[in-house]
Amino acid sequence: MADNKIQLPQSGGGLVRYFEDYKSKLEFGPMTIVIIIVIVIVLELLLKRFNIFGL
Repeated sequence: MADNKIQLPQSGGGLVRYFEDYKSKLEFGPMTIVIIIVIVIVLELLLKRFNIFGL
């Protein structure tokens, strides 16, 4: 029974390599993202408060 071992192909073990040399054209800092989120929340509250689109 020990002679019937099944050999599976070797894999990366679920590890994915991401290369650091890629530079995005759009880069945002964490504070910019927080400000954008706050602006979206305020706009949504204003739209709901004044019922601009009749919803």
